[in-house]
Amino acid sequence: MKAAIATDKGLAVRDIPQPKPKPNEVLVRVRAAALNRADLATARGLPHGSHGGVGAAVGLEWAGEVVETGSEVKEYKPGERVMCSGTGGYAEYAVTDWGRVNPIPEGLSFEHAATLPVALLTLHNALVTGGRLKPGESVMIQGASSGVGLMGLQIAKLMGAKLVIGSSTNEARRARLKEFGADLALDTRDAAWPDAVLAATGGKGVDLVVDMLSGPVVVQTMKATAILGRIVNVGRLAGMKAEFDFDLHALRRIDYIGVTFRTRTPGKLSLPIDRRFPLDEAVAAQAHMRENKHFGKIVLTM
Repeated sequence: MKAAIATDKGLAVRDIPQPKPKPNEVLVRVRAAALNRADLATARGLPHGSHGGVGAAVGLEWAGEVVETGSEVKEYKPGERVMCSGTGGYAEYAVTDWGRVNPIPEGLSFEHAATLPVALLTLHNALVTGGRLKPGESVMIQGASSGVGLMGLQIAKLMGAKLVIGSSTNEARRARLKEFGADLALDTRDAAWPDAVLAATGGKGVDLVVDMLSGPVVVQTMKATAILGRIVNVGRLAGMKAEFDFDLHALRRIDYIGVTFRTRTPGKLSLPIDRRFPLDEAVAAQAHMRENKHFGKIVLTM
């Protein structure tokens, strides 16, 4: 089968053996696969958790039709339309554990279904499970113009947040955040952005921040967080390491929580597709993501 695999020189489209499902797995004929930032690293052969490495197919989420199921799988049948998370989605066929498979609702295209698993699971976990969001609280989603960020804005609104703040460093994308639930959109390159958060919350700060920036922005994030507030770390767009003001953290009694995505039930949420690329142009698709000019999701079609 055709797949986009990791090499020591980056992503390359090759013919590789079709995977076979283990007893707990589902084999899917992939019709569309969505890109995620983690794919940029795994394309270079870097592992993602226990998966990945040179020669492995890249891709964390996809949608298609069930071809075959393992002996332990009772929930899915051949021909059923499904959306999945796992590894190896940039390919004509992919397998994953049955618990990471969900049926595609009637009327939803393969392309749009492929954009949902990672963003939905990650942000439900960050806001609801890890972030303990309650109706009436205020929320800030950093890096909100990404697929994961746009999902976070929608979930926060659906869960009853009274104030939802989103951030983006791009003016045009920042202007569109209100379409997805943001009451206020900020540019975190402006050193005064924590003051804008404090002004919008009556000097209190937000109850919950979904931190997809980290790096040197973390101290500003704590300044914008309410006393006894929560910061849930999802991404590291601004950097993997930085100085951490432990005194400020203690003075504001902030819960700083790390999460990664896990399987959740999908809801009535959607994400915009920025651009579509055929599988043969997977390298160009990742180059488009690396330029950080997209709004929403980038999708590979098969």
